Amino acid sequence: MENKTVRQFKKGSLEMVLLCLIAQKETYGYELLTTLNDKAGSVLGWAREGTVYPILYRLQEQGLLKTRMAPSPANGGMKKYYSLTPQGEEALGQLTSFWEDFSRCVDGFVQEYKEASR
Repeated sequence: MENKTVRQFKKGSLEMVLLCLIAQKETYGYELLTTLNDKAGSVLGWAREGTVYPILYRLQEQGLLKTRMAPSPANGGMKKYYSLTPQGEEALGQLTSFWEDFSRCVDGFVQEYKEASR
């Protein structure tokens, strides 16, 4: 069982990961869940509807995502497709720029720790 700090870190990263996936192409919730689990399930943890959909709703409320409804050929119902708004594209640019600086900074501390531990 992982500790609370690791869970919180993963949860915080998930927002940016979802924005990255949606920026690549218009997509719907189940496809996001499948992609997350296929590409990152072993690291981020297995994505669940109860985690992903609240984030999508929050991003939409913040004006970072727009949605459209379209018929689903599989079951005759409707699917909600997500895409980035211009504000979402700008926010993602800021997040990814911050992430690059953040990860370099943290990597430096981790490397120093490992070298000092030898």
